[in-house]
Amino acid sequence: MQRVEGEKAERKVFCKSKAMRKNREILKWKNNMRALAMVICLALTMQFASGCGTTESAQSTQENVTTIVETFDFAAVPAYDGTAYVAVNDNVPFFTEEELSSASYETYGELDPLGRCTVCVASVGQDLMPAEERGNIGAVKPTGWHTVKYDFVDGKYLYNRCHLIGYQLTGENANEKNLITGTRYLNIEGMLPFENMVADYVKETDQHVMYRVTPVFEGDNLLAAGVLMEGKSVEDNGEGVLFCVFAYNVQPGVSIDYATGESSADGTIVNDTSAQEETKQSTSTSVQQEETQQSTDTNVQQEETQQSAEMQTYVLNTNTHKFHKPGCYSVEKIKPESYAEFTGTREEAIAYGYDPCKNCNP
Repeated sequence: MQRVEGEKAERKVFCKSKAMRKNREILKWKNNMRALAMVICLALTMQFASGCGTTESAQSTQENVTTIVETFDFAAVPAYDGTAYVAVNDNVPFFTEEELSSASYETYGELDPLGRCTVCVASVGQDLMPAEERGNIGAVKPTGWHTVKYDFVDGKYLYNRCHLIGYQLTGENANEKNLITGTRYLNIEGMLPFENMVADYVKETDQHVMYRVTPVFEGDNLLAAGVLMEGKSVEDNGEGVLFCVFAYNVQPGVSIDYATGESSADGTIVNDTSAQEETKQSTSTSVQQEETQQSTDTNVQQEETQQSAEMQTYVLNTNTHKFHKPGCYSVEKIKPESYAEFTGTREEAIAYGYDPCKNCNP
């Protein structure tokens, strides 16, 4: 009798548990339907509010493109060898066709659990560019930040607050989601040439450049190893601007602990006070000899300088009206029908209506 009652109790508990699971499933289904209805309503509201298919497309593109590039393999990036950046993926960005947008927008990824920046993306157009000078960004302290100086570093300070998307492109000022701790070398030699390239193109064509910058951190390091920079001009499908590079967060002459951002001189660059004094003394002992030699060579040097100035060969872009040094990175982007060479002085090139390239500064 007790066994029968026990079996009845077990069946009762089992039925009750089964009913509870069914109720939970029904409740979950109802919640999902409510969420789906809210999403549909929100989408319809955004569509009618925009009144424009381009805006809707830009919003969809923005959602697709903000994810960190998963196909990029940092392990395949060669070690720094003295060049500020290296081409990645054959210099072709990882954008898909769906990610390209001819409508201007900008978006900045949320900080990760360690407070580090993630990915920043923009379809850069003239309407995003700043109309005023950049403000103070000193209040932002990105991960790995240290205020440290070295005499041999341009501007003395090792670290800059590096905009992932340069201020000249989107006008973002003290946005902590857009600022990482970067060396002066990364900021000026690695990133700035590409920022200038994008800015020049947008200003000259009034078109858009799809632009994405992703800081690359190894493990839990607070200092990025570098940044992946991608750019592609949208309306002409990459004819004007197309690059995919990794810029190294290094500083020649400095050893850096990327876990913390701490640093020390590595001894490869000698620029301390004693070295300066020794150089000064050595120089003073040979001043008379140098002056004698200089007086002999002055005319020769002047003639060589004048001849060099008169016989420089430049590469012209007849479309953008920029002139470049032959080895400039931007020369590779010039279409064959827009390529021309010019031999003459810098002043003559300017007089003919050409502007010097900001990347190579001919």
